[in-house]
Amino acid sequence: MRVGVVGAGGKMGLEVCRAVLAQADLELVAAIDPRLAGQPLGDVLDVETALVVVADLDEARRTGADVLVDFTRRDVALSTLEFCALSGCHAVVGTTGFDDADRIRVGEWFVAGRGAANCILAANFAIGAVLLMRFAELAAPWFDGAEIIELHHEAKLDAPSGTAMHTAERMAAARAEAGDYLADRTENRVLEGARGGEGPAGIRLHSVRLPGLVAHEEVLFGSPGQALTLRHDSFHRSSFMDGVLLAVRSVAVRPGLTLGIESLLGI
Repeated sequence: MRVGVVGAGGKMGLEVCRAVLAQADLELVAAIDPRLAGQPLGDVLDVETALVVVADLDEARRTGADVLVDFTRRDVALSTLEFCALSGCHAVVGTTGFDDADRIRVGEWFVAGRGAANCILAANFAIGAVLLMRFAELAAPWFDGAEIIELHHEAKLDAPSGTAMHTAERMAAARAEAGDYLADRTENRVLEGARGGEGPAGIRLHSVRLPGLVAHEEVLFGSPGQALTLRHDSFHRSSFMDGVLLAVRSVAVRPGLTLGIESLLGI
């Protein structure tokens, strides 16, 4: 498959470029990032490649890319998705910050059976993080309380993270018959926000931003006499690449819009 990377100069974009270049069955044909336009990609990555970073999506059309991978910002990713839907190029997107209205719009762009392009949109491509969400979903109906702590690097733009929100939504859906978790009984918030934000089913979400972190999530469950803690840590951005590559190889046979990579893993 011929692959283009949007946001190629970002931390995740560079990692995707490196991962694609290492695959015998994939060819990196476009590296798109206006911040580095004109620079040889090999100089940026310190690898051998003749590619030069370009500024806009038209390069993807010129090179005949089969799929575009996007790790950018919400507004940029929406432009990438619209371009892909109109041009017949598949899309694999790990950008977060999309709301329900965005997902509905993307679903209208990528309708199964209507166009040539498909899309896989995922909040997290780390296999371990996807398994954590599934384990949290299984545990959700069986405890009286639950809270989520997500920890990311200081440059993370959205809070809570897309992964934490998706985790909370799946937990809430899984315990729909059991009802919401016990209400927060805190009466005196010495610092506003100390109890985090209230998500679906009353789940409290807490966001930590620190230099040195990459992406981490902890889900804590409690009931009288017991507690359960689930945690996943991504110590390096390479942890997301197995999921990204799986999505790139799968997107052509996943009609329309696929949310998350759970179905690719069979869970």
